[in-house]
Amino acid sequence: MPYAAPGDVRIYYEEAGAGEPLLLVMGQGSDHHGWDGVRDRFAANYRIIVFDHRGTGASDKPREPEYSISLFARDAVAVLDALGIERAHAYGISMGGRICQRLGIDHGDRIASLVLGCTTPGNLHGVRRPLEVDALMANRPADPEDAIRFLLRQMVSEEWAAAHPEYIERLRERARNPIPPFSQRMHYLASEGHEAWDQLPRITAPTLVIHGDSDTLNVTANAPLLAARIPGAELYLVAGGRHGYFIEFEEAAGKVVLDFLARHPLTA
Repeated sequence: MPYAAPGDVRIYYEEAGAGEPLLLVMGQGSDHHGWDGVRDRFAANYRIIVFDHRGTGASDKPREPEYSISLFARDAVAVLDALGIERAHAYGISMGGRICQRLGIDHGDRIASLVLGCTTPGNLHGVRRPLEVDALMANRPADPEDAIRFLLRQMVSEEWAAAHPEYIERLRERARNPIPPFSQRMHYLASEGHEAWDQLPRITAPTLVIHGDSDTLNVTANAPLLAARIPGAELYLVAGGRHGYFIEFEEAAGKVVLDFLARHPLTA
């Protein structure tokens, strides 16, 4: 199994496709399987790299040091290093979008372009999620079926879920094999501890901010805040999209992202 090794921690990764490298960065408590169902669209045009955050999947699950968005960003860079990739595009979802902000701020020389999906600049200057949603994010339901129902409500519409039982089964599989509770908690605290507002103007990579217009997990109002704060950033709202806009509207959202990436090649 391929691993990157930032320090004494092993980070599992996979790659597929050919072309310019595109790092796909999944969200809080999720491993690379969060991209299942959409990664093939990107692999048809790019050399995609997916990986498991520390604390998830096949990566190591240390209790120390304390997890942070900066630490996750360094793990992502270690994956690029392991593959000998000097510069890549990066697309992050939710907490992955927070990680991509840090990649653009702290590792800008490694980033050709950024796509920030359904994410926020942090709670100090961003719009917080509803308290009842945050309470369930902080303490996920212990019963697997309750956890599935919570995620379904946040991620996709009821109509789409009813028409795609395979997606529900993927959630069920995830609920049957959860990450350790301490990892889930550390991921939540790292994500909630993200604050990039003052440093966002330092991002020089071309940036697309994309968000579902019906997202309550990371409230949609954060998207125009991010786009206005990052020099030259583009904004796209997916009509009807919840937190899983990239799943429910995979074809339309994928086309927006691919069109953006094509306009910002590594050699530009």
